Amino acid sequence: MAKKEKEVKTNAMRILEREKIPFEHFSYEPDTEFVDGVQTADKLGLPHEMVYKTLVAVGSDRNHYVFVIPIEAELDLKKCARSVGVKSVELIHVKELFGLTGYVRGGCTAIGMKKQFETRVDESARQQTQIYVSAGRIGAQIRLAPDDFLRAARAQYADLTEK
Repeated sequence: MAKKEKEVKTNAMRILEREKIPFEHFSYEPDTEFVDGVQTADKLGLPHEMVYKTLVAVGSDRNHYVFVIPIEAELDLKKCARSVGVKSVELIHVKELFGLTGYVRGGCTAIGMKKQFETRVDESARQQTQIYVSAGRIGAQIRLAPDDFLRAARAQYADLTEK
């Protein structure tokens, strides 16, 4: 199991502390530059259904949207577009991620992005007592209650994935 730490705080952790939202921090030493959600879950020994990834898209209205889904799920772009009230959305290119959000691929979280984007969390999170999301850097995860994550990310639940 991963070791819990408090020393290396990310922006997301500082926001959670400031808002008095309880969370636990887990970290590991990444051995590559990019680690996907499944690799992260396996490194930390976490159940895949409790680990969520953060994806950023641009809508037909040219606004950006954030979608948080289980690591093994596939985004349904039509459902995502419907959830934010636009005609269509497409994922942004990975090269745009850091400039837009302040986070890198594999370390992106919906909490504390450079700008607050409209955010949706897959409704499957409602069935979990706790979920794991990136803490804002590769090698760091946080565990918290889904409703607390929604509050911190100013998000709403929606049906976002292919069934």
